[in-house]
Amino acid sequence: MEELDKRTKTMIMLAIMASMLFASLNQTIVGTALPRIIAELGGMEYYSWVFTIYMLTSSVTGLLVGKLSDMYGRKPFILFGLLLFMIGAFLTGTSQTIVQMIIYRGLQGLGGGFIMSTAFSAVGDLFPPRERGKWQGLLGAVFGMSAVIGPFLGGYIVDNAEWKWVFWVNLPIGVIAFLLIWRLFPKVAGRSGGRIDYLGAILVTAFLVPLLLAFSWGGSKYAWDSGMIITLFGVAAAALLLFIWAEIRAEQPVLPMSLFKNGIFVVSNMIGFLTGVAMFGSIMYIPLFVQGVVGTSATASGLVTMPMMISMVACSAISGQLTSRTGRYKWPALLGGVVLVIGMYLLTLMSTETTNLVASIDMIIVGAGLGFSMPILMLAVQNATPQNLLGVTSSSVQLFRQIGGTVGVAIMGTLMNSRIQEELTSTLPAEVKQFLARPELADKAQALMNPQLLVDSPKLAQIRETLAPPVQGVFDQLIATLKTALVAGLDSVFVVGFSLSIVALLITFLLKEIPLRTSNKEPEREPKEERDPNVQPSGS
Repeated sequence: MEELDKRTKTMIMLAIMASMLFASLNQTIVGTALPRIIAELGGMEYYSWVFTIYMLTSSVTGLLVGKLSDMYGRKPFILFGLLLFMIGAFLTGTSQTIVQMIIYRGLQGLGGGFIMSTAFSAVGDLFPPRERGKWQGLLGAVFGMSAVIGPFLGGYIVDNAEWKWVFWVNLPIGVIAFLLIWRLFPKVAGRSGGRIDYLGAILVTAFLVPLLLAFSWGGSKYAWDSGMIITLFGVAAAALLLFIWAEIRAEQPVLPMSLFKNGIFVVSNMIGFLTGVAMFGSIMYIPLFVQGVVGTSATASGLVTMPMMISMVACSAISGQLTSRTGRYKWPALLGGVVLVIGMYLLTLMSTETTNLVASIDMIIVGAGLGFSMPILMLAVQNATPQNLLGVTSSSVQLFRQIGGTVGVAIMGTLMNSRIQEELTSTLPAEVKQFLARPELADKAQALMNPQLLVDSPKLAQIRETLAPPVQGVFDQLIATLKTALVAGLDSVFVVGFSLSIVALLITFLLKEIPLRTSNKEPEREPKEERDPNVQPSGS
């Protein structure tokens, strides 16, 4: 597709960006709406799973589709992904329980994996590495734009309409994206045939699912040293070893093991994994802080998170343009890493005294760090690996980033809930304990001790009005204690994100910079900078 004229390429990119807008808007719209949805459906203990299941299914699907699109072309996969995503979005809006929502979000994730994997690979088909920076920056800006619109739109919907419209409101965008791809995207044959690596896809799923369950249940539902958690980790380890064994022998492996001999591939994906933890952790838990601790409505919390996304959009576009113009990608990655560390540190300082303004400033800095970093990793990996593995390498970058988000969110959710319970046990005032011990509150005490109550301000006000004035003061103490406990729980989340962002920055210094290729047709060979001229090639 590199030979297409500029106008055709631009039209194809518009179609791809419409597809990404649809998929990413469905992801970002959920954040501010979910606390209210959970308040209606129940299931605070499954809060993180609405995100986690999406990342899990999209990660597994994306990896397989990356290889299949290399073999059979991109168009059928992006069309099928859009169709699957629309069905999942519609069904999610019909959910009657939190379990149904998790299942339907998993279906959305399958479609999202198709869309994201083929979208980034298509950019590599259309443009050489030297030109990809600006386009991948624009794709990052599309994701950022959806992240600007999504939180506000999600909050507005749950405050003013039924929450199901959170998942239905942008279905028309999906229809438009489907028609644009159908009409504009050329049907291009794949570059290679061979058998599909079903075994590899099954084994990578068998690795990710028990790993995720172990991190989600460890320390909450089961003790870390319990038989269940040890078994899950054991199954994950065995599946990983079998996956490596199968990929070494596969004719067309889902993830060729030879890629791990490439230093740029390894370092970039390590950074992506750690950045994924920080990114998804901050995006997911900040709305909970703003609504539960600051006491902001869902709509207003969308406005509070908006500055983070605006800075992400701007810095992503700037990073892509600078990389394309200068041909250098390491310094934007380092800059993004430094800014992200600063932003994550500021999040750890938030308390019950934090205002919406302070939270917004902190999030602007986090967004800037993510914006500078995100487009770079994909570009570095695509530039350093063979063009005929474009789909595989593109999907691998997303896979490691999403695995980081998936595992990170699971760990953070466990840490948050554990810390909340510890805080409540140790800090609950005696007056509040006596209040909760009243016979008339026997069936309500557990609900009143749940921080989930904090995100439903109308319900809080309703409960308070039913109490006698002397008891209202005790109820206020209970709410203050719940807020303190929630802050402590979220603080543990942000500390993890801050620590891992430091590690990601240190690893970024190891990222090797090689010249960006100016054509996809150049022969794939090891860059001169990476070869020792005194060493003869093997076999010579």
